[in-house]
Amino acid sequence: MREDADLQAMMLRAALWRRAPLWLGSVLPWCLLLSVPGLLLWAAWLAADVLRLRRRVRCEWMRWLDGALPELEDSTALLVEARSPVARLQRRRLLLRAANALTPGQFASVARMHAKPGYPWLALSVIAAAGLWTWQGTRAGDLPSLAAALGGAGSADELVLRVVPPRYTGVAPFTTKPRELQVPAQSEVSWCLQQPRSDDRPIELSDGQRLALGRECARWQATESLFWRWSGERHTLRVILDQPPRVAVSQPKEMVQQLAADTANAAIAVAVSDDYQVRRATLHLTLARGSGENIRFSDREIPLPASNDPRTRNWAKQWTLQELGMEPGDELYFFVRATDNAEPAHMAQSPTYTLRLPGPAAAEDDSSALPVMVKPESLRSQRQVIIDTEQLIADMKANPRMPAAQLQVRSEDIAGDQAMLRRRYGQFLGEESTLFGEHDDHGDEHADDGGEKGMMEKFGHAHDEGESATLFDPATRKVLRRALAAMWEAEKALRAITPRAALAPEHKALDAIKELQQADRIYLHKTAFAPPAIKEENRMSGDLAGARSRQRAQDGPGEGLPADVQALLQALDKDSALPALWSRTAQDWIRNRISGDEQGLAAQRAVQDVADGCANCRPVLRAWLRGAAPPAPVLLQARPAADTPFARAFGKGSAR
Repeated sequence: MREDADLQAMMLRAALWRRAPLWLGSVLPWCLLLSVPGLLLWAAWLAADVLRLRRRVRCEWMRWLDGALPELEDSTALLVEARSPVARLQRRRLLLRAANALTPGQFASVARMHAKPGYPWLALSVIAAAGLWTWQGTRAGDLPSLAAALGGAGSADELVLRVVPPRYTGVAPFTTKPRELQVPAQSEVSWCLQQPRSDDRPIELSDGQRLALGRECARWQATESLFWRWSGERHTLRVILDQPPRVAVSQPKEMVQQLAADTANAAIAVAVSDDYQVRRATLHLTLARGSGENIRFSDREIPLPASNDPRTRNWAKQWTLQELGMEPGDELYFFVRATDNAEPAHMAQSPTYTLRLPGPAAAEDDSSALPVMVKPESLRSQRQVIIDTEQLIADMKANPRMPAAQLQVRSEDIAGDQAMLRRRYGQFLGEESTLFGEHDDHGDEHADDGGEKGMMEKFGHAHDEGESATLFDPATRKVLRRALAAMWEAEKALRAITPRAALAPEHKALDAIKELQQADRIYLHKTAFAPPAIKEENRMSGDLAGARSRQRAQDGPGEGLPADVQALLQALDKDSALPALWSRTAQDWIRNRISGDEQGLAAQRAVQDVADGCANCRPVLRAWLRGAAPPAPVLLQARPAADTPFARAFGKGSAR
């Protein structure tokens, strides 16, 4: 007969046997690796798992037995507590049944039902052990100990590299066997023999340097990517340059954002990242208030807080217009400036973003969108053109029998006003027309202009288009083009004596002009200017001695190939003996002319292959050297001509 304590102990023993394969399987990988930390972690986990299983059996063993054995009649609780005589009688009967029903096999069956085998824990242990084994193998390849190196091949000439990156990068120094490497810029690379001794085999770098290797280690400062060779083995050493910080503004989405008139908030979100560390990042705000010549600017600088990751700073804030100090009609310009921890530090700056808060409508709506031009008194505004057109339409409706001549005169007068206004705005896009459409009819001057134009077409080149040579950004030019197109449509309708059709494009032109009026501020970063010193003794004296000529010097022949490079190219082409010091000439030419790690390394490899006696590599080296040569310049020289009164008169006569 078993007491309740005996039943609980047997249930616990069965549950422990159920979990035993898990514990044995999870400890085997750590035993194979001989990992003391892994075995300690396994022991701690084993103790915790045993305690958890014991606590669970103590709380649930009666429910497990009631569910597995119907003979117990869900009365296993009487084995723990039976106070009344009837309960004690029932307990004795229950113990008799349990003696026959509860066998070791039955306890094992109940344990299989309620104690899980724990396969996820086993898989986790195996994966962790495999990761440790892989890391140890990699570390053994990257950081070989001196004893392991000496006990491996047993060669006294075995070479090791030690790389010490700059302190600001935070990269730890490491030692490795000869292999392909990537190191930060300005790292100190050392080649050392395992057993220091005198050695006549230097370290050969692809840039032509030869580093002596012996009792002292050969050292080199990593400034550019190259490959090195020792004992016939060639390995590439790539230098990772420190990049400046990257600045991105995610809000607002557009460079110029027009806020709604009833807006109360403005969001600004920026992200700054760097290769190693962002030392400082600031948000620069400039508030512009006023219009015309009465514009005031106020600056403010806000440092961006650091994050847990020193390589990034992400910052976002929902500003209220009161915090920004913006009032209707104001504009806010902001940009982000960041510096890293390099030596010397790199600085990066984002483009300037603009937030515009529209102001109240002006009392008088002038059509002058750009105040830099003075409007003549006789030039009407676009609104006046619309008023005249509407008045003409009203008169036509009130007097259907208006004489055709009078209607034509009035419509053409309005069309003339529209044409003058169109020409005025056309000047901002580089249109070469007079303000009022007046063209001088002087044949002689046109003949001279035609001759000069012919000379320019023959000997010169137009570098700029008229529209692109303006000071306005593409968005402003786009609005100007829309206004000019609408004015042209209105002018055509007015000259066709159809004023009703001209009214719609006139309003379209007015809307474009209003849009331009809201962009009359131009914000530029302040730049320092140091004017040249003025010699007071020569001021206002009229002495031109030492003054620079106003005439532009003619282009001379471009820079050709150096003589030593030409001689090397000819020798490579004819398979003849190479000039003396040809490798230094080729290395200098490649270093100064070829940019990019991949191309530079390929060209340096060709130099070393030719130096090793590879005859088939000569065309490859010649192609690299010839490809690095600058293209032949195109000379544009003006023809000399005598400027005499006879020549000018003869030219005018020929033009007629």
